[in-house]
Amino acid sequence: MIIAGLMTGTSADALDVVLADFALAGHDGNDGQGDGNQRQDAAGELSVRILASQEVEFDHQLRLDILRLLEPGDVPLSLVSSVDARLGRFSAEAVQQLCAEVGVDCDLVVSHGQTVRHDITEGLVTSTLQIGQPAWIAEATGAPVLSDVRARDVAAGGQGAPLVGILDELLIGEVETPTAVLNLGGIANVTVLAPDRGPIAFDTGPANALIDVLARRNTAGEEGFDRDGKLAALGQVDEELLSALLADPYYQQPAPKSTGKELFHADYLDRFLGTRSHLGEYDAIATVTQLSARTVADACRTHGVTRVIASGGGTRNPTLMHRLHTELGDDVTLTSTDEEFGLPEGSKEALLMALLGWLTWNGLAGTQPGLTGAAHPSIAGRLSPGENPLQLPEPLHRRPTFLNILA
Repeated sequence: MIIAGLMTGTSADALDVVLADFALAGHDGNDGQGDGNQRQDAAGELSVRILASQEVEFDHQLRLDILRLLEPGDVPLSLVSSVDARLGRFSAEAVQQLCAEVGVDCDLVVSHGQTVRHDITEGLVTSTLQIGQPAWIAEATGAPVLSDVRARDVAAGGQGAPLVGILDELLIGEVETPTAVLNLGGIANVTVLAPDRGPIAFDTGPANALIDVLARRNTAGEEGFDRDGKLAALGQVDEELLSALLADPYYQQPAPKSTGKELFHADYLDRFLGTRSHLGEYDAIATVTQLSARTVADACRTHGVTRVIASGGGTRNPTLMHRLHTELGDDVTLTSTDEEFGLPEGSKEALLMALLGWLTWNGLAGTQPGLTGAAHPSIAGRLSPGENPLQLPEPLHRRPTFLNILA
């Protein structure tokens, strides 16, 4: 089954697209026309071959408008509606282009959309909103589209984030020592797996969110991120500022927990910077880079982690990775998803979307209580029909136990 997974994260710089071909061992899993009992009892190893992956940068105006929606201030409803439609069309074109280049048609498209609100009150997620109208994708590709993949988990009392724990668990399987699978996007999140307890997943705090704010300021808007960590490398960490940032109550909250740019945004940062005019030109970005490394390392230490497997855009920032390695210490091994699984860091979250699509299509939950805090597992998302009526296969009753990434 060929599934296109689409992801745009809190950095809001580009759309990640993956074409993934899934097959369940001993069963084709595509049309549900086989033995129903065989489908219901199927479990074991799921394999996936990544046919293609691409990072498609947003056009300048779309990115600016998305960033405006991510700030906590009021915005006109017309802007929300406009970005919803434009991001839907942009996503449709990206899928069409990649499918044409590879010469395949998708059986399903999974579009995460852009999270523009993730509201939390006293640790409880009260609402989450992702936009990027899936109807444009269904109309352009003719394939059914799964979208809105977080809301059902929130309705069940979960955080709705991070959802990546399902993928991490299937990739790693059993572990001998506590292992954290880390994603360094706009927000950093970890899935912690250990031999003596169930998996947990949570957002540790900002990864690139605050770094990006200062990168735009330091470059007068020419760069949306700290390319190669060069800006942070020019500055010195201000320990007083770092201590003030670390005092945020979020870091002391127990898992599961989630956060986003509703908390870690430009105005939030300015509350700390306003009285610190003594900082050098690059000291603030050096300090928030250290903040990202410290909070990830602190979270790992809390759970006794001895191995960290990293992915996400932050892994392309050598200054951040060096500081993370230093904060973790020599007793913790730091590797990447590419090294461990042959999974490029930039493809992971889009592959997660494709996996959630495969699970939903086959009637399987894409969340579990230990990972999000929900009252029960939930089948993720809502389906928009393509050019034909929806025909789902006979549901599977058990989730695969392992995901094998084929070369």
